[in-house]
Amino acid sequence: MVAGVIAGARLRGIIFRGKIGAVSMVNNIQSQLFQLKENKAFELTVVAVIIISALEVGAKTFDLPEQAVSVTGILDLLITLFFLFELSVRFFAEPNKSQFLRKGWNLFDTLVVVISLIPIDDSEMALLARLVRVFRVLRMVSVVPELRVLINSLLKALPQLGYVLLLMFIIFYIYAAVGSFLFADINPTLWRDIAISMLTLFRVMTFEDWTDIQYETMEVYSWSWIYYLSFIFFTAFAFLNMVIGIVVSVMEKEQQALQALEHPEPTMAELQQELQQIKALLAQQNRSS
Repeated sequence: MVAGVIAGARLRGIIFRGKIGAVSMVNNIQSQLFQLKENKAFELTVVAVIIISALEVGAKTFDLPEQAVSVTGILDLLITLFFLFELSVRFFAEPNKSQFLRKGWNLFDTLVVVISLIPIDDSEMALLARLVRVFRVLRMVSVVPELRVLINSLLKALPQLGYVLLLMFIIFYIYAAVGSFLFADINPTLWRDIAISMLTLFRVMTFEDWTDIQYETMEVYSWSWIYYLSFIFFTAFAFLNMVIGIVVSVMEKEQQALQALEHPEPTMAELQQELQQIKALLAQQNRSS
């Protein structure tokens, strides 16, 4: 009976050590994958493959010989496998894997890679697979942090930009209605109704031969230059600068948040610990003196 207890204890010890060894091995692999993910050479390799993928997609829009088509097919397969490997490295290097797909860029990359695995043939999913291969170029955004800051800033600025765009639409609508009432008889092609007038005003705002439109109406209404200049002042100058100011403001906040993540400020506990270490060093110097 004693021998059985001893044997059971040994077996449990072997199992326990085996579990510890397995956990240690998993943690070691995860640490190595994290170091690979953070490696600059690996990041540059991913960027290079994305650029090659973009060139490969663009090459397929030309009439290529059969040998070139076969080469691009092999290259597309290698690129897809590399993206699958890179996504696997990022997933297994993630400490909290349940949160991996909750990040927008990780979800986007996963969808792009998974759909890229669909073979391009005469199936119904072939068109979708081709379109997704075009969007693989957008993976550059998820790889380069500076590009992520730009996109995140633009997305976070949309609520504020919405009010600016609403006000711009109101100005467009008012000026289009006035232009339709005044200039419809002069040129029905440009001022027939409010919808066509808004398109004409968009042409004026972008400075696309707007002087031709102005001089045409000035032959009948000599004061109509006030109409165009005031509209350009409100839209092309005032509202455009407001949009730029909002985006730049949000971008600065995102850049500060990114710097805070890369260089976090020390916590109160860390400051107290450093203060205690300094006091201990000063006390040791006083005793030695």
